[in-house]
Amino acid sequence: MFARLILLLTLLPLASCVTAPPPPVRLGLQLAPSELGTSIALQQHLTIERNGKTDELDAALEVDAQRLQLVGLAFGQRVLSLTYDGTHMTEWRHFMLPAQVRAEDILEDMQLTLWPLEAIRQALPAGWTVEDQGMQRKLYRDEALICTIHYSSMPRWSGTVQLENWRYHYRITIVSLAND
Repeated sequence: MFARLILLLTLLPLASCVTAPPPPVRLGLQLAPSELGTSIALQQHLTIERNGKTDELDAALEVDAQRLQLVGLAFGQRVLSLTYDGTHMTEWRHFMLPAQVRAEDILEDMQLTLWPLEAIRQALPAGWTVEDQGMQRKLYRDEALICTIHYSSMPRWSGTVQLENWRYHYRITIVSLAND
């Protein structure tokens, strides 16, 4: 029971970093896995910062033309599994994972970070724009800066990626190692 309480206390700050507003202000990005244009298999270490707190999470990500699969681990224990085929998303959640950790938000940040610029542009709703300046990507809504993403190397999923969400005041640093 004590271990579960520690897990819950650790995951609560993580939940605040992926909390999304009601649907009218969400981007709603849901690109097909095939639109990535390649297959990748990554092990990742994420550092999430919000409200002066830092949390860490390990993840395994696989994307091919048919599906995206993500497994999130905290303290070596699976806390989230997500599968997305471009139409349907299925998720498994540890019972102590806070409801504020939304699979839709995780998928959206992942796609905004990794998918090609043109695929993102074609899927953006009215009022949203994205700019890509090589090692930096910026997302705007009605000309207000929402998110900045910095890349350490190309392809975008290699090395270190830092996503700074200015609207919801969180930062995610992702360090990836390719498995393939």
